[in-house]
Amino acid sequence: MLVNKTLAHSCLALFGAIAYTALTPQITQAASDQTLESLVQQATSADRTTSQQAIAKLREFKEVGVDAFWNTYRKDLPNQPKLRAVLDDICQQKDCDASRLYWYKDLAAAQVASKETGKPILALRLLGNLNDELSCANSRFFRTALYPNAGVSQLLRDRFILIWQSERPVPKVTIDFGDGRKLEQTITGNSIHYVLDSEGRPIEAIPGLYSPQAFIENLKEADRLFQSVRGLEGDLNLRQELLTKYHRDRYAQLENNWRSDLTRLRLPTQPLLPLSITDPKASAMLASRLTVGKAMVELPTLSRTNGDPLAEVTPPSPFDKLSDANWARLARLYQNRVYLDQGSLQVMERKLSPNASLRTVVNRFERAIAQDTVRNEYVFHAQIHNWFANGEFVNNSVNNSASLNALNRRVYDQLFLTPASDPWLGLVNENVYTGISKVN
Repeated sequence: MLVNKTLAHSCLALFGAIAYTALTPQITQAASDQTLESLVQQATSADRTTSQQAIAKLREFKEVGVDAFWNTYRKDLPNQPKLRAVLDDICQQKDCDASRLYWYKDLAAAQVASKETGKPILALRLLGNLNDELSCANSRFFRTALYPNAGVSQLLRDRFILIWQSERPVPKVTIDFGDGRKLEQTITGNSIHYVLDSEGRPIEAIPGLYSPQAFIENLKEADRLFQSVRGLEGDLNLRQELLTKYHRDRYAQLENNWRSDLTRLRLPTQPLLPLSITDPKASAMLASRLTVGKAMVELPTLSRTNGDPLAEVTPPSPFDKLSDANWARLARLYQNRVYLDQGSLQVMERKLSPNASLRTVVNRFERAIAQDTVRNEYVFHAQIHNWFANGEFVNNSVNNSASLNALNRRVYDQLFLTPASDPWLGLVNENVYTGISKVN
């Protein structure tokens, strides 16, 4: 009888242990949900310290923290800027309610996440900060045309680790009307998305503004490239061979498309490369002309503030191989593939003046995006493919910073024409008298 009682107690203890083990994930999940719910509420606290601490904790939950806040306040976010500002802090991206994307700020942390998930890193480099309203114009356009797009945001959440880093502060111009009204906007600056492997080494780069449809195509190609070279640390020669072949093939395809497009437009055939840049001297006027959407915003102000007339700007534009009119004609060949979805339209609508015509603004913006897409592919992206195809920036060492920094420096110096060597980004001409004390 004693044996039976002992056996019964043992069975009960074993059953209890099994039951507890089975329930442990549910208990853990319930505790986690309760913690998230509490942090979401604290994040909106009027006490700044409480709010900031809760936001920092929610960022530790990464995408789960973003979704927890968004799900709680999704109905209130469109009409409550303060709630949107809290979510922006959690995401580290302005207008995050439209994209729900979580951005890392530390490359080492992004590398850890990449290794854990098997996803490539998409590293945005911009002027200013992605979570500020007044970051550089192209990054603002990313937040409008790309990140809120349903297809883009889903692809970024599912298949990439996101990080942004500021290249330098973005220059701003303030026009004071003298009656209390002030107009503030950014001047010059461009942005680029680098695709990095889990060691932080660049394998691809998508320069400037693209249509959502073209951006998705580039992202999918880059993801396939990442998967093909992933895990080749034991065969670095094969890794380099695959990278150079990919970029050689992509450049060849661009070259074929370029010739075909020129033929369709009945324009003289000319080589895709080299670019006509001979001197990386900074010019704010020229840098703003490199992208159509950005030029629409910045040139009216720059033409009144820049010391050099446009005709005297050097070096020549890398886009001079086609006139602006012919670039526009080329873009029209692809215009039917450029369209903004509802997520982008909602972001645009809440930023427009009540007197503006949404349809007119959208049509102009979509035309500008189409032109930027073909220009970026045939000029910037073609040159980047050529660099990689020639074996440049294919760093096989574990020390990743050298190749990424070298590529980024080349992009900003030679393609975007905003070299680090000029702290004034071409906005100050020392040989023009202004009647104002010298800047320091």
